[in-house]
Amino acid sequence: MEIPVHKQLNRPLPWILAIMTGGLLLVGGLTYRMVKNPVSESKLEQMTVIAERETVTVDIEASGVVEPIESVNISPKNPGRLVQLRVEQGMKVKQGQILALMEHSEVKAEGKYAEANYNQALAELDAAKVRIPSEIQQAQTRYIQAQTQLEQAKANLKRASERIPKDIDQIKAQIVSAQSSLQLAASRVKRNEELLREGAITQDRFDELLNNYNNAQANLIELQTRLEQANQTQNPEIDQLKQEVLQAQATVAEAQIQLEERQRTAQTEIASLEAATEAAKAQLEQVVIQFQDTAIRAPFDGIVTQKYANPGAFVTPTTSASSTASATSSSIIALARGLKVVAKVPEVDIALIKQGQPVMINADAYPNETFKGQVVLIAPEAVVENNVTSFEVTIAIGTGREKLLSRMNVDVKFLGEAIQDALVVPTVAIVTQNGETGVMVADENEQPQFKPVTIGQVLDEKTQILSGLTPGERVFIDLPKDK
Repeated sequence: MEIPVHKQLNRPLPWILAIMTGGLLLVGGLTYRMVKNPVSESKLEQMTVIAERETVTVDIEASGVVEPIESVNISPKNPGRLVQLRVEQGMKVKQGQILALMEHSEVKAEGKYAEANYNQALAELDAAKVRIPSEIQQAQTRYIQAQTQLEQAKANLKRASERIPKDIDQIKAQIVSAQSSLQLAASRVKRNEELLREGAITQDRFDELLNNYNNAQANLIELQTRLEQANQTQNPEIDQLKQEVLQAQATVAEAQIQLEERQRTAQTEIASLEAATEAAKAQLEQVVIQFQDTAIRAPFDGIVTQKYANPGAFVTPTTSASSTASATSSSIIALARGLKVVAKVPEVDIALIKQGQPVMINADAYPNETFKGQVVLIAPEAVVENNVTSFEVTIAIGTGREKLLSRMNVDVKFLGEAIQDALVVPTVAIVTQNGETGVMVADENEQPQFKPVTIGQVLDEKTQILSGLTPGERVFIDLPKDK
């Protein structure tokens, strides 16, 4: 008779005890069988490997992206309309090559006006350099002439001052002589007057003596008149000559002031004209630069990666760019130079990356080819994405530059230094028991037995054992199954 199911469920404890007892018997039987029937030697060799020392290389794998070494959006320095675009996307260009031309009609007109201003300022400066020295020379001539006239006036005054007193003294001496002559003539007339009455002399002789007396008297009167005139004209002549000296001194002072003033203003005038010429030249150079800037040139050798504007579009000088060409754009093209690989290396592996370290590069586009590279830069700051911390490592591309393209996804392998005499086991042999890392080794009965170890580098299919395991020990890579 079958037992109802609800009655079985109403009494679960006997069933649980029965199941536990059966399980213990089963485990015991299996254990007894394993002890009594050890793993055969051939199976043991199949399920285990011997821990050996060998030279291994620590390689770090990571994913990366091909990026330009240098990339820039080309835009004009001044806003304007794009007239001509001389390159297309994908074209290689050289440094200094003209990439595009901006509208320049207004700049060209400003250039002609600035050039005219500069030429005028230059002509005025050249004319002043000829005119001003001539004016200074004329002022110097007037000053020298005034000095000569002053010296002449001083000489005239000196001669007059020396001459007039001598003339007066000479007249006075002549008057004294004339007075003596007059007295002698008067005495002769008086003496001969008696002789004339007595008839001792002729009338003619007496008339001759009388005439001598009259002449002596007239000579004395003339000399006295000259003395009076000399005394009267002495001071006015000296005063006039002194006045001429004063006038000449004033003329010299005025000529000197004019000369010094012209010399001083000449420097200021030349400096002002030179400054005006330099300002006009600077304005012309600025317009020339603006005109040169209408020709957009490549800042370095590179390749055109994007085109943002077409001829006729109005382009503004900014650093951003639209994704498509339009009537108004912030850039004309994007230019890139060279290629590099930027890989993200996990934080736990970054200590193994060194500058100059060789790298193997594999791209999905070329599955059967491997390219070479070299580490050139390790970012000093980590990047955290989706709670994963990694460091960006820049790799210089050694081979495959003509095949790798910007933004390609690649896989990289950093070739580490060789570890000499390293004790290694297959990575599949590493197990964890009760939170402790170890391996399963064969005991005296050739049965798996857990043995804790300290692991080092995990090298894909092999793992380095630092301690806990002896070379030559067998390590299980596959546990035996119950028969």
